[in-house]
Amino acid sequence: MKFVIDTHCHTISSGHAYSTVLEIAREANNKGLEMIGITDHGPEMPGGPHIFHIGNLKVIPEKIYGVEILRGVEANIIDYNGKLDVPDEVLEKLDIVLAGLHPPCIDPGSIEENTNAILNAMENDYVDVIVHPGNPVFPIDKERFVLKAKETNTLVEINNSSFSVSREGSRENCIEIAQLCKKYGVKVVVGSDSHVAFDVGKFDKVLSIFRDIDMPEELIMNLNVERFKNYLKSKKKIRFLETTDTSKM
Repeated sequence: MKFVIDTHCHTISSGHAYSTVLEIAREANNKGLEMIGITDHGPEMPGGPHIFHIGNLKVIPEKIYGVEILRGVEANIIDYNGKLDVPDEVLEKLDIVLAGLHPPCIDPGSIEENTNAILNAMENDYVDVIVHPGNPVFPIDKERFVLKAKETNTLVEINNSSFSVSREGSRENCIEIAQLCKKYGVKVVVGSDSHVAFDVGKFDKVLSIFRDIDMPEELIMNLNVERFKNYLKSKKKIRFLETTDTSKM
C-alpha cells in the first residue's frame, strides 16, 4: 500500500508551523509523493493567516519540484450550526477544503452539539474533508457522522498526527471511525497534518491501523492521483473542471 498524496500540510502561514511551501514540496518529492495539499488554518485560528492570504493562493504554481500542489485551507468550524471561518466566495476558488473543530475557535460542546456542528459543516458543498474527527475533546456520534459523510460525498480524514503528536486519546476513536467507514463503504483520506516539512507524507500510524482492520484499498483516496482528481472534479472544483484537449494543440 503506497500513499502518493498528502492532503493536509501546514506552512509557516499557520502561525504554529515551521516550513515554507517550497520546503514542503521538496520534502514531498524526496519521499516520492505526487500530490500535496497546502492547507493552512483559517483566520480564526490564533496566529493564522489573514483571509487575503487564503484568497491569494492562486499565485502558488500547480506543480513544484514535480509535485502537484492543491491550494486549500483547513477551515475552522466556529459554531454548532457548522459555520466556517472562510466565506463561500473564497472556498469556491480553492482546490481542496478541509474543515474541523479546534478548541481555540469553538468551545467543546455535548456529543449532540459537536455532532451537529460537523454534520452542518458537511452540508456546505465546498467542504471536501472533515479532519481529525476522532479528537476526544470533541466527542461525536461516530455512526451519524460516517453516514452523513457518505450522504454528502465528504471524505473522512484519519489523521496520522492524532496518533502521535497531538489530540491525545484519539487512537480508539480513530479506529472505530475507520471501522465504520469500512462497514458503510465510506471513503477515507489520510493526512499527515504536518507542521514541519520532515513530517510530510508521514502515515506510519494510520497505515498500521489500516492493516490491522484490513481496510479496503478502494476506500483509501491517497493511493492514486487520477482517482483523487476525479473525486475533486465530482465536487465541482474549478481547477479540475477546466480540462484541455491536448490533441488539438
